[in-house]
Amino acid sequence: MTVEDTTRSRVGAAARVARVAGGTGSRAAWPVTVWLLTRTVLMLCVLRILVTPGADVTPDVSVTYQGWYDVLRAGTFPRSDVTWQYPPGAAFAILSPALLPFLGYATAFFTLCLLCDALVFGLLLHAGRRPGRSIRGAWVWVAGVALLGPTGYARYDVMVTAVAVCALLVGLRRPQLLGALAGFGALLKVWPVLLLIGTPRGRATRLSWSAAVATALALLAMVSAALPGALDFLTAQRDRGTEVESLGALVFHVARHLGWDGAVMFSYGSVEFRGPYVPLVSALALVLSVAAFGWLLVWRVKATTFTASTLCDAAFVAVLLFTVTSRVISPQYMIWLVGLAAVCLLLRSSPMTLPAVLVVAASAVTVLEFPLFFSNVTASDWLGVSLLVVRNGLLVAATLSACGRLWRRTVPGPRPREGQKVAGAAGSEEESKEDTYRLLGS
Repeated sequence: MTVEDTTRSRVGAAARVARVAGGTGSRAAWPVTVWLLTRTVLMLCVLRILVTPGADVTPDVSVTYQGWYDVLRAGTFPRSDVTWQYPPGAAFAILSPALLPFLGYATAFFTLCLLCDALVFGLLLHAGRRPGRSIRGAWVWVAGVALLGPTGYARYDVMVTAVAVCALLVGLRRPQLLGALAGFGALLKVWPVLLLIGTPRGRATRLSWSAAVATALALLAMVSAALPGALDFLTAQRDRGTEVESLGALVFHVARHLGWDGAVMFSYGSVEFRGPYVPLVSALALVLSVAAFGWLLVWRVKATTFTASTLCDAAFVAVLLFTVTSRVISPQYMIWLVGLAAVCLLLRSSPMTLPAVLVVAASAVTVLEFPLFFSNVTASDWLGVSLLVVRNGLLVAATLSACGRLWRRTVPGPRPREGQKVAGAAGSEEESKEDTYRLLGS
């Protein structure tokens, strides 16, 4: 090849890259515009400038969180408050409005949630504009959070999800940072520890898991030394009932129409069923969670193909499993799933497209059952029960689909004939390398 041919080739390649970048930039304008519009509406809602129908979701911040804020600043955890059921790192989220002392507590909290939302969106959009990536992830985040309505900013879960998204985006390149962020996230709300279930075997697992343990222990020691009562959350949920929006609660919604004499009451910070057979259903939910953990262990042992998307896919599956089997499915839990689904869809190789779409659809139904028609849910009437059946059905479908797709992608099937084995192994190795190179390029 002559120098002239080489120059032409490079110029042509540069032109193609420029066209791709220009087209991607044009496509990125739409999610930015939609994000700005939807987040403006969300802020107007939580600031009560726009009043939405249904239950008011903001007292959790303006009353409960602010009350905890005052107790924490006095030098202790709210030990006498049964609604405090969070790991000690949650104190950082509750105290975070002190970073904006020129605003009232609630306004400062909502502003910080908006900033965390913007951080996640910016990271997803930036990563999605790289060659070989997709901005589908940014769209999932834009749509999912918007569809959840003001609840997304009226809880601190968006802050935890921001930590989780950051952890996954640095995943394979910096396993120690992944572990540190997962450990910090686990002290905020436990579930981010599940981000580590899909780390590649060997050095990446050793570095990430050890960093998670070291970070969690160091922060726990620091918080425990500063504030007494840091570990009280371990027993705070022992006597909880079955929350009215959970999968198990459907049993009692139907049973109320068949003469069941239990009751719905506000307890431990949520609306729960109390009465005959509730402890049994709660115990069964715990058994299902243990079974889900067992399935994850089996998958971890049998999985042999860890591609770039496996880390994100496995985290998504794990959180789906523990959300669906929990005796509590609060509306804000959907933020976790939306964030993890968005990271999965950054990579075109991820098989989680259908489960992600189902999670976004479940988010749209969630805002209907809470806060819009929550009175119908607590009354167990046909509308409330129908909404729960659809929302929880979508989550179950997403979970089963995601589990199957993760298993098929990573666990080898029946051993093929010798000639097919060689070809298949080569193809799998090349796909794994290609996906890993794409992730490292982010």
